[in-house]
Amino acid sequence: MQLHSPKQLAVLLLGLCLGNALQAAPSAEPWAFWEPRSETSGAAVDHSLWQAILSKVVINQADGSTAVRYSAFDATGKAQLQQYVQQLTAMDPRTLARAEQMAYWINLYNALTVQVVLDHPGKNSILRMGGGWLPRGPWDNPIASIAGQSLTLNDIEHRILRPFWQDHRIHFAVNCASIGCPNLAAMAYTSDNLENMISSAEISFLNHPRALQFIEQRLVLSSIFDWYM
Repeated sequence: MQLHSPKQLAVLLLGLCLGNALQAAPSAEPWAFWEPRSETSGAAVDHSLWQAILSKVVINQADGSTAVRYSAFDATGKAQLQQYVQQLTAMDPRTLARAEQMAYWINLYNALTVQVVLDHPGKNSILRMGGGWLPRGPWDNPIASIAGQSLTLNDIEHRILRPFWQDHRIHFAVNCASIGCPNLAAMAYTSDNLENMISSAEISFLNHPRALQFIEQRLVLSSIFDWYM
C-alpha cells in the first residue's frame, strides 16, 4: 500500500477512528514556560556536530528503514554526542524563531534517545532503560536541564512539541530507539529542511510494513495510531 497525499492519510485516519478504542497515551498538555515567543530572531542553531554523528552511525536499509550502528560509537563519537547535547542544553531555545525551535527540539530528543541507549549497553530493549526495579522506559526520567528547567523525553514530546506545534507529523520525526518506531533520520533537522524532512518522515513510515500491512486479509497497524490518532 502506497500513501502519498494528505487525502489518502485522512481516509486512513477516519478508518482508525471507527476502529478499536484508543489506548491511553500521554496527553498534549502545554508547559507554558516553553511557549514559542520569538518570530523575529535570525539566530540559527549549529547542528553540524549532530550531522557528523548521524552520517557515521545511521544506516539506510534496502526496505526504506534506517538502523543505528551503535557499535560505531567509539570514545570520540560518544564525546561528540555529549558535546552536542551540552551545546543545545546550554541554549535557551525560546530566543529562536519558531521553525528553528522545532528543529532544535526534534534533534535534541533524538540525540538524547541515542545517548540513553549508549548509557545502557547491557539492555536489549529501551523499555528496560528506565529507573526503578521495574523500568518502563526512560521517557519520564529527568534527562536534561535547560534554562533552569529539568526536562524528560516526555516533556519534550508531549508538553512542548505536540501542544505548541500541533502537527501530527512530529510522531514520525522523534525516534524511540525501537524496531517498530519511525526512522531516525540520516540528516539533522534544520529550519530550512524542516518541512520537507518531516513530511518525508511521515510518508516513509506509512509506506513501511511496520506502520501498516495486510496479514490474512486484516489491516494491522502500528501502535502509534492507537496511542495518538
